[in-house]
Amino acid sequence: MNSFTTRELDRIIEMAWEDRTTFEAIQFQFGLEEHDVISLMRREMKPSSFRMWRKRVQGRKTKHQKLRAFEKGRFKCSRQKQITHNKISKR
Repeated sequence: MNSFTTRELDRIIEMAWEDRTTFEAIQFQFGLEEHDVISLMRREMKPSSFRMWRKRVQGRKTKHQKLRAFEKGRFKCSRQKQITHNKISKR
């Protein structure tokens, strides 16, 4: 497994927690496959937090690009803040 900076680890964990961020997006950005993300989450999180995350993610269609109902574009809430280069812009 690659050695990531603390900032990159935080971003990977954040992306894994997001319901609409696919494992394919994490693989594209960081080169980690689904089983690598699961191993990373198991290693970096408390056991109870990891179990809660696995329960949420398991079987969730939005975490896998092939299972999504839409193919082109992406969902973005009108209230979502602008995100630039993985940094949340401030007002």
